[in-house]
Amino acid sequence: MTQAMQEEQSVLVDEVGPSYLEQYREYLPSQVNREVWSSRFVLFVENLSVSFDGFKALDMPHYGVRHGELRVIIGPNGAGKTTFCDLVSGKTRPSAGQVYFDSKEITNMDESEIALRGIGRKFQTPTVFDSLTTYENLLLALPGNQAWKNNLFRSETQKESVAIDAILEKVSLAEHRDKLAKSLSHGQRQWLAISALVIAKPKLLLVDEPAAGLTDSETEKTAELLLELAKEHTLVVIEHDMEFVRRLDSTVTVLNEGKVLAEGSMAEMERNEEVVEAYLGR
Repeated sequence: MTQAMQEEQSVLVDEVGPSYLEQYREYLPSQVNREVWSSRFVLFVENLSVSFDGFKALDMPHYGVRHGELRVIIGPNGAGKTTFCDLVSGKTRPSAGQVYFDSKEITNMDESEIALRGIGRKFQTPTVFDSLTTYENLLLALPGNQAWKNNLFRSETQKESVAIDAILEKVSLAEHRDKLAKSLSHGQRQWLAISALVIAKPKLLLVDEPAAGLTDSETEKTAELLLELAKEHTLVVIEHDMEFVRRLDSTVTVLNEGKVLAEGSMAEMERNEEVVEAYLGR
């Protein structure tokens, strides 16, 4: 192959991007009708990037999450995983690019508005109210219950009470219904935080490191919980525990240095030399 041919091929690869990203190119919101991309993807980002003091923390030309999908994002520390969630949820504004969710662009919406539109997020450290019972934490998370007036002057309906008890049963917290959240184990607090997201009825759940700090039995139970939730919800899970990722048995996106390095099944990622060198082999 001549040098000119090599250079031409290199340019073509740069323009098209890695083969696993080609699946997104035909759905770019800037180039196709809204119905085309929104019928397939609940979340889509295009030319999304953010820089901090000259350092580009995330650079995604195109990327999407399908309706009803459980997508796992892995990568070394500093790869851009949390930054991606920050941009999608409105916690951080991008330096460039667009974020689309549920058929609308949400790039310039603030965090609370995005949450109301249907993106729920669980941070690495469970966010629960220690001074409230398990039941009361979920009562507070019900749609429309976040305003202080609603919580002071309104009682839950029978339907809402049944819904809370049902999810407590699903996450094995029914027997802890009337206990203060501060008495729960770390794993139980994770389940409570995830339950609070679910009961708010979001269209997309961003779950950051749900297996962090859990016992083996809690890790197994959490994987089962997420797989159960994935039957009715779209989830993006950020995780470092590779055994936990294998249990989820879902499409894995690998980030490295703010870019998508590879995408596929966990088995494919374990055979990918670039992924092994950048992350799994460490």
